[in-house]
Amino acid sequence: MISPEFLYSLLETLRTGSGVWNPISWIIVFVVAFLVVYIVRGFGKEDSQVKGEKAKVFLSGNPELEKEKMHVGGSNLYWGFTDMLSWVYRGLDKMHNGNVSDYIFWFVIVLGIFFILLGVL
Repeated sequence: MISPEFLYSLLETLRTGSGVWNPISWIIVFVVAFLVVYIVRGFGKEDSQVKGEKAKVFLSGNPELEKEKMHVGGSNLYWGFTDMLSWVYRGLDKMHNGNVSDYIFWFVIVLGIFFILLGVL
């Protein structure tokens, strides 16, 4: 039988403000979890194959159509959003030149302003 003193010394490796970290304990937990999953998986049928109606996709009782009729295009997915903010996209398109150093320059400037505001407030 494992003594409580041994368990306490095993779990006393590293105490943090939010819990305990011990690699040995985590290895034991993962091994036990793997064994449980392996045992539960072993109860499954080896010759199980999905055929017929069970192989079809469930579409809330609706019949499955051809791929062309079922396909939902993504070009209009955010149509309302892009139409409403088209003035912003036009402005950003004018500013876009494809030079990465320009983006890094503006990122550094915005980050600097953010840190200055953070320091003042």
